[in-house]
Amino acid sequence: MSYIECENLILGYEGTPVAEHISFLVEKGDYLCIVGENGAGKSTLMKTLLGLTPLMGGNIRYGDGLEAHEIGYLPQQTFVQKDFPASVWEIVLSGTLPKCGWKPFFGRTQKQLAEQNMKRMDIWNLKKECYRDLSGGQQQRVLLARALCASSKLLVLDEPVTGLDPRVTVEFYQLIKELNRDGLTIIMVSHDIHAAVKYADRILHVEKEKSFVGTTKEYVRSDFWKELGAMEEQQ
Repeated sequence: MSYIECENLILGYEGTPVAEHISFLVEKGDYLCIVGENGAGKSTLMKTLLGLTPLMGGNIRYGDGLEAHEIGYLPQQTFVQKDFPASVWEIVLSGTLPKCGWKPFFGRTQKQLAEQNMKRMDIWNLKKECYRDLSGGQQQRVLLARALCASSKLLVLDEPVTGLDPRVTVEFYQLIKELNRDGLTIIMVSHDIHAAVKYADRILHVEKEKSFVGTTKEYVRSDFWKELGAMEEQQ
């Protein structure tokens, strides 16, 4: 069974649909990139999969041993979040909270997991630094380490390179691809369609009344890609 099965979804908020007729699967080991125009419902789909936004219609089923609470999440950052006055260690360790059970404190297992993921993200030397004093790229690595503490199965990222300079953006995309090659399933929302085609294995293109889902090779042969190319030529 697939990690996630979505059937004929209707997405929206406050009773207003923003996208309909969305069906797709997420298999173990996938790298799925969700693309589409602004306002098409990409972030709404993310939040619906995570249970943060109610589903207006259709069905979402989780399988292959994946529970809804086992999904790691890297949301879009707000200015307030970027200015958060906590240490790197405190933020990453907080990602292990779901694994604490009824214990009111972090145990050795949670601390070892946090250390492991900080070293994996090459930020162990920053553990005592204040999060708000870090560069944008360092902050994203901290949040990624935190998300990895929450799940070793599936990671959901919402526009993770927004605000990063071009060099750091490329490094971050490569980092995500390496995690996927190591076995982590990835679902990522991106406004960068060319990066999506370069790094992802499968594409979900969301529009209000129609959508495309398939491999990247199938996508670049589709009318969705042709229409996007025509729009870019006009800009």
